[in-house]
Parts: sequence; C-alpha cells; structure tokens
Amino acid sequence: MSFLNSVSCRDSSVFLDIEVTPGSKNIVVPSGYNEWRKRIEVKLSENAQKGKANDQLLSELAALFDIPRSQIFLENGTTASKKTIRLEGISYENVCRILEKALLSLSR
Repeated sequence: MSFLNSVSCRDSSVFLDIEVTPGSKNIVVPSGYNEWRKRIEVKLSENAQKGKANDQLLSELAALFDIPRSQIFLENGTTASKKTIRLEGISYENVCRILEKALLSLSR
C-alpha cells in the first residue's frame, strides 16, 4: 500500500509522517492517506491552540497502536499541520499492520 511511504524505522523507533486537520467535527485517526504529500491524514476535534490538538493527536495514536502515551513523541511540526511522530515500544511491522487495517476500514 502507498501509505508505507509515510512510515519509516530508525534505530528502535518507528516514525510516522502525519498531516493534521484540527477543529474537525469528528475525530478520525487515521482519516486517509495523502499520496502527494506522502502523509497519513488525521482529523482532530481540538483546535490548534495551546497544544491541545497535539495532545489529542498523541493520545489518539496511543489508543490506535495500543501503547502508552509516554512512548509517543512529536519529533517536529509542533506548530504546523505536517508533523513527524516517533513511536517506541512497537515494531514497524505492527505499525504497518494496524494502519493498513484502519485505512482499509475507511474505504468500506
């Protein structure tokens, strides 16, 4: 699947390239894949004020991947819609499997 372009592995961490739409009506993580930007799209209900959307993003990713929030880090893009997230304590293969299942369920 093309979303694999947004997932990489370095050392023992997995990195995700994400594009966030804050202030949406619903929370959808993931909400799709942007082939041109090579980023997984997410929609968050929190607005991008005082880090609320970033906190919601990290919490939603923790739930999606079933890992503690303390193992998810915002590597860059704190104030931008394009972000890179670092996940620890989960394998590249598991991340890809979970994302594939979540993205496939969107197309049904």
